[in-house]
Amino acid sequence: MEQFDQLAAPGYPVFLGSEFEHPSAEQARFHILPVPYEESVSYGGGTALGPAAILEASWQLETWDGKSTPSEQGIYTHPPVSMEGSAEQVVNNIAKATQAIVEAGKFPIALGGEHTVTYGVIKGLLAAGERDFGVVQIDAHADLREAYEGNPYSHASVMKRVVDEGIPLFQLGIRAFCHEEREIRSDCRVHYLDADELVPNNIQSFELPADFPSKVFFTLDIDGMDPSVFPSTGTPVPGGLSWYQTLNLFESVARQRQIIGFDVMEFAPIKGFHAYEFSAALLTYKMMGIVERNSVE
Repeated sequence: MEQFDQLAAPGYPVFLGSEFEHPSAEQARFHILPVPYEESVSYGGGTALGPAAILEASWQLETWDGKSTPSEQGIYTHPPVSMEGSAEQVVNNIAKATQAIVEAGKFPIALGGEHTVTYGVIKGLLAAGERDFGVVQIDAHADLREAYEGNPYSHASVMKRVVDEGIPLFQLGIRAFCHEEREIRSDCRVHYLDADELVPNNIQSFELPADFPSKVFFTLDIDGMDPSVFPSTGTPVPGGLSWYQTLNLFESVARQRQIIGFDVMEFAPIKGFHAYEFSAALLTYKMMGIVERNSVE
């Protein structure tokens, strides 16, 4: 794994670097991939600053997450993915980096950046030979437009790119979508539990369809959570998931299927409000803990 055997870029923080020496790539199970990509945001900006802010805030975390110590399995932080070139080139850069992580037998965790990043991660999984997997998405938006403002690589089109690859999709917490997306949901047989059902009924767990793949990549858009928890995102929508509901739904999936990677997207730090940066880092770490505790050896 010589291609990984380096620290993150000079001046760029590593996850939980305050608590232990940065492990070698070979020693670590969890591989953090920072992707500070922001090109097609359609409202508030700042997601390019998200990965570094999460990594910096992680230095304030405890290694004990309340139930276990996921850092004992090793956390390796990669240098940020190159943002040079067109949207297609950046997606390919993300795919190449993800492919290398998966082919090394490691667990990829991407930190964005706008939600377009997820398509690059999915392409990397496919390139690494993963085939029989589905995607579970927490989000305020369906992201199923064929293109947005003429851009097929828009953050508003990322899940359409995913289903175009033939990958089954289950959406959680959606509460903002257009007629086109409703039609695509039906045409592509997208499964969903929207916010208007999840939140008023305080649903903490759910059953994936019996024919949903045995492996899952989980993508979490910060705006899927309520703005009272995370106002630090470019496109907030009221009526979202709470902190514990989000983690419980993630664990519900982890108990049913093998999670092969996850991402945390669309975090846009608010200057002077470090509580949200810490919360995003803690969310990422708690998701690692859930994966660790539900892994089948």
